[in-house]
Amino acid sequence: MSQGLSLHEMTDPAQEVIAYRLHGNGYLNLTSRCTLRCRFCPKFNRQWTVQGYLLRLHQEPDVGTILAALGDPRDYHEVVFCGLGEPTLRLDTLLESAAALKARGARRIRVNTDGLANLREGRDVTPELARHVDALSISLNAQNEALYDEHCRPPAPGAWPELLEFILCAREQIADITLTAIDGLPGVDIAACAELANRFNVKFRRRVLDEVG
Repeated sequence: MSQGLSLHEMTDPAQEVIAYRLHGNGYLNLTSRCTLRCRFCPKFNRQWTVQGYLLRLHQEPDVGTILAALGDPRDYHEVVFCGLGEPTLRLDTLLESAAALKARGARRIRVNTDGLANLREGRDVTPELARHVDALSISLNAQNEALYDEHCRPPAPGAWPELLEFILCAREQIADITLTAIDGLPGVDIAACAELANRFNVKFRRRVLDEVG
């Protein structure tokens, strides 16, 4: 039996939430770890709950647990790899899970990411993602490097140009790419972020500060 919380079970605070439902989509929570330490992220303000789901993980789920927690992927408009951690930190698990979900009839698979997987892995991972993933939502979060570093607090210099390079790589492999930025962060110009997305020839979505999920 899965140790994670199934979407079809009653909420039990003793169980860790691996899969959760929002807006008709099934969300998969692979890790609580992140590359960045974004100042605006709920978990860095000691808040781990999103839309009533407690998403802090003390043990990262394996592929079998992930699939069991979600149930039938055909029940959702799309399956989204997104918790309160960076899903590409568990790239092999993500790819194996996505492949299995496609085989089980998932209509569409999206990954919400910080866009730093290539930097972390030391290679271009977008062709691997493209085999099983239909869409990427990439956190841009600022219109320039100084603001990005201020709000996202990358562990080392140079994350911003790596993020931009990831966007270029991703758009060549995956047709549906959306950049996001949060309206309400000091200094962040949403119009400028949208224009940057336009220059990359990808979509843009405005998010709102403190509205998660």
